[in-house]
Amino acid sequence: MKIGNTVKNIRKERKMTLVTLSDKSGVALATLSRIENGKMTGTLESHIKISGALGVALPDLYKDISSPKKALQINKRKSCAEVFVRDRNSSEEALASNVSGKKMIPVLIRLSKGACTRKEESPHGSEKFVYLLDGKIEAVIGSEKYPLGRNDSLYFASNTPHYFRNTGNSDASLIVVCCPSS
Repeated sequence: MKIGNTVKNIRKERKMTLVTLSDKSGVALATLSRIENGKMTGTLESHIKISGALGVALPDLYKDISSPKKALQINKRKSCAEVFVRDRNSSEEALASNVSGKKMIPVLIRLSKGACTRKEESPHGSEKFVYLLDGKIEAVIGSEKYPLGRNDSLYFASNTPHYFRNTGNSDASLIVVCCPSS
């Protein structure tokens, strides 16, 4: 979302400082700064307060937001993003490019027989979706273990320490879609 640019432009047109906007809207100064700098989008409640303080209708804050068509991205296999080889037994391949600021980050993970991914713990509010293409793995989330076979999937809050281990007799391939917290 590009709401931050719209807020900043309207605020400057009104010759209003961030401090003044914060005072009039009741939205924290740090939150307004993050919104204007594209670090966060804010909530509907904050948008309502901001639009009221700026003296504009709420829809005016959204008028310059990109249409869904502009978010379309096609990656051909030969032009796919980077492959990270963790060791000779595992690799991770980014399935989308320019992932900064995206709401989903798809990754293809390949694990040799007996291999594990590194243990991860994402920020609070982050989620992951796992789909096993081939092989057998065990998803270890906190102290719980979840066996997965071909075409099985798993969805979980990824702020709990987790990793994946290949428990099968052949290589395993899985798609992991990370959804960072907003």
